[in-house]
Amino acid sequence: MRRFVLGWKQAGHEARLKARIVNYADDFVICCRGTALQAMTVMRDMMRKLKLTVNEDKTQVRQLPGETFDFLGYTFGLHRSNRTGRRLPCGKPSGKRVARVCQKISAMTSRRTVQLSAAEMVAELNPVLRGWAGYFCMGTISDTYRAVNSHVRYRFRKWWQAKHKGARLDPRWHWSRWLEQRFGLLELKWDPNRLPHAKA
Repeated sequence: MRRFVLGWKQAGHEARLKARIVNYADDFVICCRGTALQAMTVMRDMMRKLKLTVNEDKTQVRQLPGETFDFLGYTFGLHRSNRTGRRLPCGKPSGKRVARVCQKISAMTSRRTVQLSAAEMVAELNPVLRGWAGYFCMGTISDTYRAVNSHVRYRFRKWWQAKHKGARLDPRWHWSRWLEQRFGLLELKWDPNRLPHAKA
């Protein structure tokens, strides 16, 4: 992959097509303006010469701001900021990544884990939430954090009721802040410094 990125610049494709490559490991996006088809043709030709395989399922042309594309777990495009109400060109956690962390939380809070104490369960959940928020802390994240918090609250309630044989719970169990204060269960919060704000 490094040979491809270096070759792209050295052959003058970046300057000629005004097409810049952004990559991480073997995933990459070519950002350009009005030259997408030419850039794709050149990319395929270079990959063939370097004997590298192009993932056709992931290779596509997207026009912003009308369309979006996924890269490294983020969906890039125009997204509405809850803080300002304006639609901004930026990234937000992709739906697949949100679904994936929610599935993991569901598995961790299944009936098979009711033998754990509340402290032990929180000790397992918090690192997952903290690590996920540590990566997904850029772009428009408020809605995503609310969705993940909602799922965590729901699953923690279900787990607690399974552990305590269907115990009735008061309305405070629907508040992430109360769960954080009572059990130490992490609540994901937007931070103005664009970093996840959380209590240990």
